[in-house]
Amino acid sequence: MMAAQQIIVFILFLMAGGYIGWRIWKTFDSRNSGGCAKGCGCAADKASLNA
Repeated sequence: MMAAQQIIVFILFLMAGGYIGWRIWKTFDSRNSGGCAKGCGCAADKASLNA
């Protein structure tokens, strides 16, 4: 029973680490950066519509 709990905690730890890594990647990823701080790419979308 203890091994199952350790496996579950390990999986949750890996998921949390993956989420933090993904958020850090999105912060520094320049492909989707727009004009605003959210990084949603909204300024790039508006620029392509006005062209």
